[in-house]
Amino acid sequence: MTSDPRTAAKLWIYDTTLRDGAQREGLSLSLEDKLRIARQLDRLGIPFIEGGWPGANPKDVQFFWQLQEEPLTQAEVVAFCSTRRPGRSAAEDPLLQDVLAAGTRWITLFGKSWDLHVTDGLQTTLTENLAMIEETIAFFRSQDRRVIYDAEHWFDGYKHNPDYALKTLEAAIKGGAEWLVLCDTNGGTLPPEIAEIVRMVMADVDRQLTPISPQIGIHTHNDSGTAVANALAAVMEGARMVQGTINGYGERCGNANLCTLIPNLQLKLGYDCVAPAQLAQLSESSRLISEVVNLAPDDHAPFVGLSAFAHKGGIHVSAVERNPLTYEHIQPELIGNMRRIVISDQAGLSNVLAKARSFGIDLDKQDPACRQILQHLKTLENQGYQFEAAEASFELLMREALGQRQQFFAIKDFHVYCDMLGDLQRQGSQAVATIKVTVNGKDILEAAEGNGPVSALDAALRKALVSVYPQIANFYLTDYKVRILDGTAGTSAKTRVLIESSNGHQRWTTVGVSCNIIEASYQAVVEGLEYGLMLQNQAKTALTSS
Repeated sequence: MTSDPRTAAKLWIYDTTLRDGAQREGLSLSLEDKLRIARQLDRLGIPFIEGGWPGANPKDVQFFWQLQEEPLTQAEVVAFCSTRRPGRSAAEDPLLQDVLAAGTRWITLFGKSWDLHVTDGLQTTLTENLAMIEETIAFFRSQDRRVIYDAEHWFDGYKHNPDYALKTLEAAIKGGAEWLVLCDTNGGTLPPEIAEIVRMVMADVDRQLTPISPQIGIHTHNDSGTAVANALAAVMEGARMVQGTINGYGERCGNANLCTLIPNLQLKLGYDCVAPAQLAQLSESSRLISEVVNLAPDDHAPFVGLSAFAHKGGIHVSAVERNPLTYEHIQPELIGNMRRIVISDQAGLSNVLAKARSFGIDLDKQDPACRQILQHLKTLENQGYQFEAAEASFELLMREALGQRQQFFAIKDFHVYCDMLGDLQRQGSQAVATIKVTVNGKDILEAAEGNGPVSALDAALRKALVSVYPQIANFYLTDYKVRILDGTAGTSAKTRVLIESSNGHQRWTTVGVSCNIIEASYQAVVEGLEYGLMLQNQAKTALTSS
């Protein structure tokens, strides 16, 4: 990125997932995780990627070294740090030397805007804080670095002492900062306040005659649930850099969610954030990064969530089938998502037909099988099954009704033995399962151990089938959920089990329901393996026909 980052309709997206986002409770990134996320953000077209604080820990040092060896394609990787410490020169501060050693062209420097933080936090004078801001930026500029100044606690500082807060920005401008980013660090400011204060800052900055006319940016936190709205309000008042994180990760309640901000800014407000082809990678990027950080994706997240364009009510489905604009605010394909027709006891014939099409099944509305499927669906959901979360099981149900369900194997018998008291020193329980299956007319009897009854049953079934279907070795469970459906029934309560499986490329979910949790689990495990085998067969058929 060699051109000057300031054009009329251009917005500059600044991602801080690797630094601010990593401060989320329960989120921990390895060096490999950080590099993988950075490269995905680079492919997404994010112009600024904040990599961390060089010198703060060995991992961040190695991260910047790695990117010096193998640079990103288009993004600027940015080092983050604070102003010099009170009472010493910037050139003598070893923390700043570590930042220079990272070798980035851009450095984001944060300083104190709120007089309370200066006197109580830094325990220095207001005058010294202004010198710390100006001199640190000037030092980096003398080392041929470009500087983004993050005005920490800006909005709280401005509300408590606007004159002093503005002086901190003036110090940053004198030092040579090219961007002044106003930070709602505590996340307590609301959109009307954001808009008013940004407007006043813009007017104040315009009045100053300096060699560099800095641009304004916005950095918001979500403690009041308004981080995205606050960022949009700032942009509408002239902010041209928007800082945030993928999926809204961040400390406490998180940061402004770039997966919500980018499509709103680009598709709704007409700003240029990333190329259209890159915008179409947004949903994939959101889910990939959620996998890397080992946090479950938010299915109900705006734009990128699995349910963002899901339609459940029969009337809704019928209308969407005629014209998607009836219930969709944008085309899901623009951000790489897809329309989903959810199957449940609220479904109508439109749901069944639409879902059949998504499975590659051409089903006519007048076909008696269509109503049979719908009636069977509602009967099963009344018994506790939930197919909106287990589409693999519903596809198997549908194919069985149409005579298209291939029988890969048949379970003839199984037994599970669980020893919970045999070794009081051992944590958990040791289980043994035996299972007899029929494959191609041949009976196979196998046994396996596991750290619980479901684990043992799954292991025994795989052991029995893997010699005939070696691809099963690549199937694995990614999630296991149990829900008690009628809690007042005590230990006799009916249980629903949802099991998510994967082959490394695709994910699918199956369901089982029974008063016996092992039987419910068995149903879901068996259908999970069966569906995986069906997907493998479909892939082979498609490859052969092509």
